[in-house]
Amino acid sequence: MIKSLHIFFVVSWFACLFYLPRLFVNHAMAETGSDKALLTGLQTRLIKMMRFTMWGTVISAVFLVYSLAGGAWWAYVQQGWFVAKMVLVAALIGYHYYCFAIHHQFVNGTQKRSHVWFRYFNEIPAIILLVVIYLVIAKPF
Repeated sequence: MIKSLHIFFVVSWFACLFYLPRLFVNHAMAETGSDKALLTGLQTRLIKMMRFTMWGTVISAVFLVYSLAGGAWWAYVQQGWFVAKMVLVAALIGYHYYCFAIHHQFVNGTQKRSHVWFRYFNEIPAIILLVVIYLVIAKPF
């Protein structure tokens, strides 16, 4: 049950991590005030879901590691693939909060990056997801 919940929250969080930067691409390209207002509203609502799904991911991960390790969570922490995965998850959490900062810049009218920059920025969670999946399945070290 815990693993199912964790997968649900991870998938939901990544949906948000993929979609919010895409909204930034559209926002950077928007020319009218009404388009910008619409995109700001969409971003605001998505951020609420992002917070919930990120915390669901983190909390379910803690319970999952504890349950899989039979209470010996230290055994996971000592595995190289797990440490690498945690570093990538920490980077995703940083990305997550950086997205919030970008949203605030759009709200305040101070965001000056181009839609091209956001197209590249949008790829970061996909690359991290691919590496994390590899680490979890292959456990290479």
